Amino acid sequence: MIVLGIESSCDETGIAVYDSERGLLAHTLHSQVAVHAEYGGVVPELASRDHIRYLIPLLEKALQQAEIQKSDIEGVAYTAGPGLIGALMSGASVGRSLAWALGIPALEVHHMEGHLLAPMLEENSPKFPFVALLVSGGHTLLAYVKGVGQYELLGQSLDDAAGEAFDKTAKLLGLGYPGGPALAELAETGRTGSYKFPRPMVDRPGLDFSFSGLKTFALNTMQKAAHADGCNGELALQVKADISLAFEEAVVDTLKIKCRRALEQQDCRTLVIAGGVGANKRLRAQLAEMIEQQGGELFYPRIEFCTDNGAMIAQAGCFRLMAGERQPLEIDARARWPMQDLKAI
Repeated sequence: MIVLGIESSCDETGIAVYDSERGLLAHTLHSQVAVHAEYGGVVPELASRDHIRYLIPLLEKALQQAEIQKSDIEGVAYTAGPGLIGALMSGASVGRSLAWALGIPALEVHHMEGHLLAPMLEENSPKFPFVALLVSGGHTLLAYVKGVGQYELLGQSLDDAAGEAFDKTAKLLGLGYPGGPALAELAETGRTGSYKFPRPMVDRPGLDFSFSGLKTFALNTMQKAAHADGCNGELALQVKADISLAFEEAVVDTLKIKCRRALEQQDCRTLVIAGGVGANKRLRAQLAEMIEQQGGELFYPRIEFCTDNGAMIAQAGCFRLMAGERQPLEIDARARWPMQDLKAI
């Protein structure tokens, strides 16, 4: 079955073509970083307008890459949530309308399910069951994945997601947008041990996360450093790098501790990382070291499929379309959509 996937939940427009037999045939992506950079964050109205501008050109480009015609498409999958409602409606409207015009089935896809299953786009893909760490700008959660649609939520962030904390701390440091990758890059020149940040919620049972306190701790650290003798209220670049490193180490250590705890709790040795923060080099290295010590396996998608993309939506949609799921003509995009509401297939 050949499925066209459409992703438009936030600030990336992604279109992909996935074949149930041959795998991924094509994927195209447009990032809105330049659109939102001057505002220091995503502006929902601008995001929606940019999706509308690029959806059709990207669709045509994906079909050319896959060397197929619109008539060859056998199903359309589009992100219906969670996300920015205007952005979601942009992609959902195009996807549902295209399916109706071609007389083929359409299906709404859960954005988080797309991320969780993204490692299955690779040749070396995980087998069920596994523990998944989904860590991005909008979500941080641990889930026990028994199959498609069979997700047991083990823990989640009670406030800021890890990626959100990265971006906010980067903004405090004056690193611009998007902040997470900029902070991680600056941290590479930081000096280990210059600052010590807490590891939130690791001294209590459970698998929930809390990262908003780290952002506050970073702000206090910056203010103290800026008013130290000889600083004149300004932070030197090396000090910013040291703070970036201390912050990144705290986040990564916290995620690693909770992942180890989740694997032990579920008596599982397979760990999957998904989501934008899953591209972080330090996180990948630390989790790889941890899983090797436990004699387990670590899986994650290639870097380009860590962030939002159409390939993960096309694949997740294909799994469900082949299981017989179909979407009525109504478009039911939603800003919030608990994963527990998904049906198992």
